[in-house]
Amino acid sequence: MMKPRNKLIYMVSLLIAGLFFFVTDVDAARTDMVYVSNHNGYMTVSNFKDMLNNYGVKAVVTKISEGNYYKDYTAANNISTAQSAGLYINGYHFARYTTVQGAINEADYAASMAKADGLPIGAALITDVEAQEQNGLSRSVNNANNQAFINEVAKYGYRSAVYTMSSWLGQKMDVGKGWIASYPYNAADKNWYSAHHSWQWGSTYRFQGSYGNFDVSQNYDNFFYGNQTPLENPKSTINNVVSVKGDSYKAYTTYNNSGQANIGTNVISGTSWKSAGVSVINDKPFYIIGVDTLLPQSSSTFNGTVVVNYVSDYGVLAYNSEGNSIGGSNKIFKGGTVWKTADKLVNLPNIGYAYKVATDEYIPVKYAQGSGFK
Repeated sequence: MMKPRNKLIYMVSLLIAGLFFFVTDVDAARTDMVYVSNHNGYMTVSNFKDMLNNYGVKAVVTKISEGNYYKDYTAANNISTAQSAGLYINGYHFARYTTVQGAINEADYAASMAKADGLPIGAALITDVEAQEQNGLSRSVNNANNQAFINEVAKYGYRSAVYTMSSWLGQKMDVGKGWIASYPYNAADKNWYSAHHSWQWGSTYRFQGSYGNFDVSQNYDNFFYGNQTPLENPKSTINNVVSVKGDSYKAYTTYNNSGQANIGTNVISGTSWKSAGVSVINDKPFYIIGVDTLLPQSSSTFNGTVVVNYVSDYGVLAYNSEGNSIGGSNKIFKGGTVWKTADKLVNLPNIGYAYKVATDEYIPVKYAQGSGFK
């Protein structure tokens, strides 16, 4: 970019939906999208969730590469954590090419690095054209080089567009629909470059809890959302209420933390309880509904299923048996969806206990309703 940058058990009869409050600077345009790179360190899921929940960020662009010699070491982490937070993820390449063949070579390098880092197919892989190398080239040469880059990354399954500064637009190059950077003193209520995919209006934006300054952009279409319509005002589906199965007055046994049956703390079918988390005993999940009081998942209405406990229309990443994230799986495992699962949990490397939802796809326990996840 232009700048680097108690035995207390709660009976619950009503599920209360949480609200997200979007906070933006009064002297700012929308923060639809944020650019991140090694200048911001390794971004965490919490960092990105804060951007989503409190600032209205819907998409991320992370730096992948530069020229045909530099790979951003934070890209793989940023791709994974942005997806886990439910944000749309895209990649970015800082161009140094001066010829068509040079553009093709850089596109091959950028796309290969993007694939290795887990950038999902269909994401945007942007070329940033603003370096001194392109400054001395003619408009027609820059146009040809940029098109060569776009055509080449498409062979890898990525969409592309040109990012550049406003002063180069129509002078050094033509970009069609691009991503244009121009920083007004006051961006409030402005819609500059609305004929393009996005307008980057600031480079020093700060997010509480995240490191460094950030480039922020206002989007005008769904290009950076995988051509999907983003959720403008997401409502939370996150809750940790569990219900005892059945609709009669049958009593179900609760257990203590050692897995022994409790005396005198049976729960009645049809009642609902707030779970503080999941305890795993002999690879089986138990909901923590009180101090030393556990309800087996098999005694709940979630028996044999897992409900993704996340924001509506956003999803969580699934993992394989080796503990590696499955790129693009967050588009399937969206908040509120229900999946059949086995009776026992699987302890994945580096992930911990997870529900098996397909042949080699697992959802971590923390993303299930009743897990205590917030």
